[in-house]
Amino acid sequence: MITQHQARYSIPPQLFNFAILGILVLLYAPLIHFWYDGWINKNISVEHEYFSHGIIGFPFAAYLVWMNRKQWLRLPNKPHMLGAILLAIGGVCYLSGVGEWVNLSLPVILTGLCLWLKGVEGFKLQSFPLLLVLLATPNSVPYLIAPLTLPLQSFIAGTAGFILNQFGMPVNVVGINIYVNDRIVEVAPYCAGLKMLFTTLYVGLILLYWTDTLSSRRKSIWFLSTAVIISVIANIIRNTFLSFFHGSGQDGAFHWLHDSWGGDLYSACMLLVLIPVINWINSYFSENSEINPEAENQ
Repeated sequence: MITQHQARYSIPPQLFNFAILGILVLLYAPLIHFWYDGWINKNISVEHEYFSHGIIGFPFAAYLVWMNRKQWLRLPNKPHMLGAILLAIGGVCYLSGVGEWVNLSLPVILTGLCLWLKGVEGFKLQSFPLLLVLLATPNSVPYLIAPLTLPLQSFIAGTAGFILNQFGMPVNVVGINIYVNDRIVEVAPYCAGLKMLFTTLYVGLILLYWTDTLSSRRKSIWFLSTAVIISVIANIIRNTFLSFFHGSGQDGAFHWLHDSWGGDLYSACMLLVLIPVINWINSYFSENSEINPEAENQ
């Protein structure tokens, strides 16, 4: 009799999942819409713009969760106490009204749900989508590390000045300032390529996962290191063009590449270069693994 009573009033698993999804949509749809609007229309704070890779990161994370749905349903319901703690912390952060905490409450609550519903196995299954959400959630990390970018700013300014000198342009570099025809271009902290670097590493992680390369530590290190070098070189070239455009009075071209869709196009082309790079690294190490099989899993 008790079993029949429980069966009669128990909530079907699908209905329960839809209820959780509905609550999450009600809580976070306005926030995510705010982020997307800011990223696309560039009307969000400079620090939060560093996380514009979330434009592709959030849909990809949702896609992975959808692809894992059958495995998720097969996992036993083993609530983990840490999940309840994270849910409580996430709820406090959300209700605090502090922008930074409200933002971070999203990955905290999602992680808490995975642990509370399916335990450690559920967390492991969704660990990569959770990582993508965390790394795309706007926070103050770019603001905190901006003062540390001065050596990179000076290096970019000096290199861009050197390149322009080779083409016969009168260039004088003072610290992070590039003087071209008595017009100054400052390599500010937000022009030091951190945004491009963050995006490059983020897209690099997605490519490593997509090509099933993430399990190989050696391939991952080589690829991410190469991606960082490509990002730095691409940013030096971009700053060189910006200095040339500004110094030669081509203000339209300067604004197009600096704060219009030209910069987005340039970044997209740079990111496309990562595809043949990861294909080459996979091919190169696969050939070596035939000679030395033990190196494949390193």
